[in-house]
Amino acid sequence: MEAIYNLEALRARIGSEKGVLLYFSSESCSVCKVLKPKVAELLRERFPQMLSLYVDTERSPLIAGQFRIFTIPSILIYFEGKEQGRHSRNISLHQLEAAIDRPYQLIF
Repeated sequence: MEAIYNLEALRARIGSEKGVLLYFSSESCSVCKVLKPKVAELLRERFPQMLSLYVDTERSPLIAGQFRIFTIPSILIYFEGKEQGRHSRNISLHQLEAAIDRPYQLIF
């Protein structure tokens, strides 16, 4: 997962990529640390063409505010620049996979 700290750069990436997963967390969140490698592995294995970006909410509170992130971990899914899914706090990898699968198959 690529870390990103600039709001304008993040918006540009969302607009220019077909599929983007944004992972919001912080270094102080133990659940986030456990979930992040599992999400990265899911993307590598099932959705290799999808871009994954990491936003540290403590280091980039402006980005977290602009994307209305009130709890961590939070995952936002974008396809062709539009938000297609939002998962927060108690995230099931199976539900996440199901949310990504259909639009991913249609676009890629």
